[in-house]
Amino acid sequence: MSKKYMEAGVSLEAGYESVRRIKSHVSRTKIKGSIDSLGAFGGMFDLSVLGLKEPVLVSGTDGVGTKLMLAIELDKHDTIGQDVVAMCVNDVLVQGAMPIYFLDYIAVWKNIPSQIEAIVKGVADGCVLSECALIGGETAEMPGMYEVGHYDIAGFTVGAVEKSKLITGNKIKDGDVIIGLPSSGVHSNGFSLVRKILKDNKLELDKIYHGFEEKLGAVLLTPTKIYVKAIKKVLEKVEVNGMCHITGGGFYENVPRILPKGLKAKIDINNIVTPKIFEFLGEKGEIPKEELYNVFNMGIGFMIIIDEKFSNETLELLNLSGEKVTLIGRIEKGEGVELKW
Repeated sequence: MSKKYMEAGVSLEAGYESVRRIKSHVSRTKIKGSIDSLGAFGGMFDLSVLGLKEPVLVSGTDGVGTKLMLAIELDKHDTIGQDVVAMCVNDVLVQGAMPIYFLDYIAVWKNIPSQIEAIVKGVADGCVLSECALIGGETAEMPGMYEVGHYDIAGFTVGAVEKSKLITGNKIKDGDVIIGLPSSGVHSNGFSLVRKILKDNKLELDKIYHGFEEKLGAVLLTPTKIYVKAIKKVLEKVEVNGMCHITGGGFYENVPRILPKGLKAKIDINNIVTPKIFEFLGEKGEIPKEELYNVFNMGIGFMIIIDEKFSNETLELLNLSGEKVTLIGRIEKGEGVELKW
């Protein structure tokens, strides 16, 4: 033990205890190809076991934004890890890549082993849902950098796909249909606006508001949904022309990212079941409906764009996966996104 390092605010012993606590959670995420490397300088994965002839690696990295501040305020840290996994794996999924491994980075004001364990438990939960291995990470104790009680988390994932099956959106065409997969709530975007609404209206996180069955804090901290298993089943059976993860910027910024020039997505919002939390935030924040669709996912966390002839088969596959999906629109000539009110 370094006494001088301890006096500077860093506990090596707490770091060792954190590693001991998270080992069981990391072991839950092992998949074929993962190599035991916890504590090593680099995480390892045997790519050869995937059996891909022309493997393309697709990488993604992200955090959870200021949603983390609500987790800190509520002292609830066991779900934020799933959020960071979801934000990364859903992104690589858009290209048709199945996530194969994940790494996390946790920076803390002080290493509290029980808190680190809770955070990594959430990461492991997310990795299990994503069928990918947690092969490494870093916990940095930085007193003076972060306020007392505060921390940050970021993640990094790598997915793999056969080159011939890479999805870029270039096959999207006029007449294709759009299938929407429901979100679990606000997910991990727009929380700077959420927090402003909370502050301006003096809303209480530990209160159950009219129309809700849970406390507001629990509703807002609902983990971001992971779509890997459902999409995997679709890709095994159906040719998908494009996919979209609805994150920051809502419909208006995310959907055009996958559309070829000269095409637009016409979406009928009447076919979308919008969770009450969005209506609640819109009313409290006096936000026009169109603006809400430019910030939040509004109940649709992921979209699939396919040839209309595959629509029934795709809907059936997704329903069998437990997804309550619906056709929400189609591709037409034009530019950007048009919402039908």
